[in-house]
Amino acid sequence: MSIKDRVAIITGAGRGIGRATAHRFAREGAQVVLFSRTAASLNEVSAEITQTDNRTLAIVGDVSREEDVQNLFQNVVDAYGRVDILVNCAGIVAVRPFVDMDVSTWDRVMNVNLRGTFLCCLEAFRIMAAQHSGVIINLSSLSGVKGVEKFPGLSAYNVSKSGVAGLTEILAVEGKPYNIRVCAVSPGAVETEMLHQAAPHLKATMTPDDMAELLLFLADDSGRMLSGTNIEIFSNA
Repeated sequence: MSIKDRVAIITGAGRGIGRATAHRFAREGAQVVLFSRTAASLNEVSAEITQTDNRTLAIVGDVSREEDVQNLFQNVVDAYGRVDILVNCAGIVAVRPFVDMDVSTWDRVMNVNLRGTFLCCLEAFRIMAAQHSGVIINLSSLSGVKGVEKFPGLSAYNVSKSGVAGLTEILAVEGKPYNIRVCAVSPGAVETEMLHQAAPHLKATMTPDDMAELLLFLADDSGRMLSGTNIEIFSNA
């Protein structure tokens, strides 16, 4: 019932939920691979984890760039020979009224949140299919869930996260013959920099550490029955 010694790639590992998840998985004994655009943040997280006698592999790159993602997975396969877990935490938000939306802003949000998740899922899926096992967890959002209150200025973010949820659902279907589990988590307000940027009026009752505990549950054997699940978390007060 543990992820000890399993190889876990965590995107967006330099801050927020990704950072907390990297720490939590490392404490559980996983071989943690950190991926982010910012070298300084990655080096900081890696150093923190190393102080607890756990090893990490830190790789700098952009999830929206195909060559960076391919390099990430090739480095992991070269180092460990397998990929057991992928947690897609990388994401950005842009607050802009739709009447003022520009194509470059729209594309930037889509490229990181949806294209980035797709690219990482694609590389992981192929490796996991060959080894006939694996777990993929995607971070969506209540912003992408139908019927939940929406906030002005988040059109690109909402659409990108809705796409992540849809991608998760179909990958769970296609992953079943290969023993690949695919789940999504759609949190509401989590105490992160992104929340303060997107909806500063919300008061979060959930922390990145809280989210990391849930992601651990989904990643290890405890969550083995939950493929295709999108867990919606209404955590704002």
